[in-house]
Amino acid sequence: MRYLDPKADLTFKRVFGEHPDLVMSLLNALLPLDPGQEVAEIEYLPVELVPDNPLRKNSIVDVRCRDNRGRVFLVEMQMIWSPEFKQRVLFNASKAYVRQLNSGEQYELLQPVYSLNLVNDIFEPDLNGEYYHYYRLVHMEHTDKVIEGLHLVFVELPKFTPHNYSEKKMQVLWLRYLTEINEHTREVPEELLANPELKKAVNALEESAFTDAQLAGYEKFWDIISVEKTLYNSAERRGLAKGIAEGMEKGIAEGMEKGMEKGLEEGRLEACLSNARRMKEKGLDCETIADITGLTLEDIINL
Repeated sequence: MRYLDPKADLTFKRVFGEHPDLVMSLLNALLPLDPGQEVAEIEYLPVELVPDNPLRKNSIVDVRCRDNRGRVFLVEMQMIWSPEFKQRVLFNASKAYVRQLNSGEQYELLQPVYSLNLVNDIFEPDLNGEYYHYYRLVHMEHTDKVIEGLHLVFVELPKFTPHNYSEKKMQVLWLRYLTEINEHTREVPEELLANPELKKAVNALEESAFTDAQLAGYEKFWDIISVEKTLYNSAERRGLAKGIAEGMEKGIAEGMEKGMEKGLEEGRLEACLSNARRMKEKGLDCETIADITGLTLEDIINL
């Protein structure tokens, strides 16, 4: 039996975008929901938030749904980290929050928006072992004072090890599912198959469940990710070297710091644009390219 990696665009959307019970289980396992506040019922919403003004940005997420309390949930799988990703997450969550109300409706009708972002990359290297990051609006001096509305969760998948959070069984099982299963898996761990939800999610990854065209798209996805990661790392190294050189020329610490920051940003942008251009040449649609690279649709259309 051959399985596909659940982190790929095709498989992630198949598992969590077509099976309400599985995405509910994932949300309940990974979101900071109080007892009695678990997700019990959902309806899927369009994954693309089309702006009222066509000149404004579109927002694309992997899974978007709403529960019977009116809470909105956004789920995204991000393969490569970039500093802009946090801003995109905040942008998407804020747009989903605002879109709840029609003109003239009362603010009391607003329900929380939860954004769950699974990142197959390390973006907080200084926080050893801490893979779960939860952001919300809190008072700086009195953290028990909270403005409810936006809940942003980021999970660094490469940092996860099964012995962490052992008391949260479903959280561990879902993170093992996302990190342990790939094309090289021949025998799925019994702990995953023993759980009905995880077993259903595993079965959805069987290669035989996909058409030849879908499998070709799956392989193309990993090729694009590989190219993007290579270009991104290369551009980051070039940007760092350029920044150091600029800082050295100025001869002061401030000049070095600004030079490195400018060089890194230029390098990252260069990598994203170059990779987007390659994807476009390969025939990938602009929305998918925007989803993978974090660039705007306008940037990609204008390439």
